[in-house]
Amino acid sequence: MKTIGILLTLLTYVLTASLAGAIGYFIRKSIAEAKISSAEEEAKRIVAEAEKVGEAKQRERLLEAKEEIHKIRTDMERENKDRRNELQQAERRLMQKEEALDRKQESFERKEEGLNRREREVQESKGRIDELIAAQRTELERLAGLTSDEARVQLLKQVEDEIKHEMAMMIRDVEQRAKDEAEKKAREIISLAIQRTAADHVAESTVSVVNLPNDEMKGRIIGREGRNIRALETLTGIDLIIDDTPEAVILSGFDPIRREIARIALEKLISDGRIHPARIEEMVEKARKEVDAVIRDEGEQATFETDVHGLHPELVKLLGRLRFRTSYGQNVLKHAIEVSHLAGIMAAELGVDARLARRAGLLHDIGKAIDHEVEGTHIEIGIDLLKKYKESPDVIHAMACHHGDYEAESVEAVLVTAADSISAARPGARRETLETYIKRLQKLEEISGGFDGVDKCFAIQAGREVRIMVKPDSIDDISSTKLARDIVKRIESEMEYPGQIKVTVIRETRAVEYAK
Repeated sequence: MKTIGILLTLLTYVLTASLAGAIGYFIRKSIAEAKISSAEEEAKRIVAEAEKVGEAKQRERLLEAKEEIHKIRTDMERENKDRRNELQQAERRLMQKEEALDRKQESFERKEEGLNRREREVQESKGRIDELIAAQRTELERLAGLTSDEARVQLLKQVEDEIKHEMAMMIRDVEQRAKDEAEKKAREIISLAIQRTAADHVAESTVSVVNLPNDEMKGRIIGREGRNIRALETLTGIDLIIDDTPEAVILSGFDPIRREIARIALEKLISDGRIHPARIEEMVEKARKEVDAVIRDEGEQATFETDVHGLHPELVKLLGRLRFRTSYGQNVLKHAIEVSHLAGIMAAELGVDARLARRAGLLHDIGKAIDHEVEGTHIEIGIDLLKKYKESPDVIHAMACHHGDYEAESVEAVLVTAADSISAARPGARRETLETYIKRLQKLEEISGGFDGVDKCFAIQAGREVRIMVKPDSIDDISSTKLARDIVKRIESEMEYPGQIKVTVIRETRAVEYAK
């Protein structure tokens, strides 16, 4: 019974809880439905208000659009009105111009009629004039006894002769003026180049002197039975002159490079104090390397000084060798640098290729660097060297023409020739020994006096000019010019000389009468 009671109690609790849940559900449902109903009413109210606001704004926008359209229509009408006014004004102007053109056309037509009338009158007058001219020509031919063609030929011939004479006079005057101006301009350019370029001149020497600390050193240089001096002479190719000159040894030789090597080697041996064949060979080799370095530095310095770049290294070395080469006492490298500067300055003044002129001027005597080792003139050797080291044909041509062996075909070639002459002709640039100088003067007078009709001849200006007195009965003025040319050709073919020699032929005619 107790169990049944418990079950009934539990059942009562369950029923009570279910009933309470059902009652709560219905209460919540009724509350929710009330809130939904209230929200729907609020939503309807908000939608209604929004519709009213939208309609008001739509009406405002329509009003604004209508006002804008009205404003645009007004502007367009005003603009169209202005354009119509402009078109009307342009139309009026065109009509006025058309009326003016019509009036001008009428005036031109009237003038054309007048011109046609005058042209007919002129044609009629021309016909009458032609008839009169023909009648006059016939009468003139009858009176002169010549036809018009014959008279025309004679007149043209006479006019042609007069014109030829006047042309010859004008050509002579123009040529003389051009010659004078060209000579004046050439002198200005040459003087400017000479003023802007100055080079040192070194006297020619075939010996070098080495100073000794004492005379005892001479015996050590000679060595036992002369072995040291023989070794030094054999290795250098230079003669050592050991005489009574106190504390000095003379090195004699025509090769300046070998002489320089011997001088340096001997000075090193004297400074070192150990002199024997092995040591001599070692010092000669060192001296040779030093001289090679000096040669290379001198060549590079020459290219830098003259602003000539891109030379083959072997050409640079050959330029350096010219440092130890002289011509009539003038250092050939200094001479080449001076010629390069002179040619470049004159080329710049004339407006031609200054770089080409400087390059050809620097290389113009390059053949002299090895002319004692290779057969041929220094011109031919130089041409071969420049071709070998790929120099341009223009440079080769300018170099080859500087002694007149080839005909100059460029302005730069002429400038190199002129620069070479200027450098060689500087006072003190070149010198000769007294014996050579006297022989040259005697040869010059001998050549000049060997022609028929020559009375006396004198070499003056240190052998740079020869004056020839001729017999006036044997040589006339025309023959004097030919004689001067023949003497020049013979001097050029038989003599060697620095610079140039001026030949002056003097012919004097004296007419003597006595009044009795």
